[in-house]
Amino acid sequence: MSFVSEVTLEANGIKLIPLGVEHESALRAAASDGELWNIRVTSVPEPDQTLAYIEAALAQRREGKRFAFAVTDASSGQVLGTTSYHDILADIRRVEIGYTWYAKSTQRTHVNTTCKLLLMTHAFEILNCNVIGWRTDQYNYASQRAIERLGAKRDGVIRGHALRRDGTIRDTVMYSVTQGEWREVKAHLEYLLRRYR
Repeated sequence: MSFVSEVTLEANGIKLIPLGVEHESALRAAASDGELWNIRVTSVPEPDQTLAYIEAALAQRREGKRFAFAVTDASSGQVLGTTSYHDILADIRRVEIGYTWYAKSTQRTHVNTTCKLLLMTHAFEILNCNVIGWRTDQYNYASQRAIERLGAKRDGVIRGHALRRDGTIRDTVMYSVTQGEWREVKAHLEYLLRRYR
């Protein structure tokens, strides 16, 4: 059983709620905003694969490996995208944050920073995690910049690590933030969010 249990997180007009099959059409609409499935280096589902994407996330939740959230606008309930805790290791109190994508119109706003602050605060301050990790495709430069902007440190590259949807093999860039770094990283994220206002 995973030490990550069902939770809803909210701040700055953004609410993270447990992802469920009831989000299928709204998640499909978010992915369609920018046709995000056409980006080679992401895991965004094609429209007819949205339900399978959600069902896979739910199966991983039951196995204690992943906990997926629908990222929503707190006032309207509109689904803006999704994000997850994954590769959950209870024994060493480590989670990774990933499977993150947002509708094109939501990108380059306060949404990602808010989501990461919510997830990191919960992981470090409630779940008492020692480390939070991220991983991304070696060619997903936008994702690498976004992760680095959060204050995460680049740990290295795992070569020949995973398959992309097109069948090619990717190298994976790994990042992390430790419990000892959290206070400074949190202050940095709060500063970034004040600048958005």
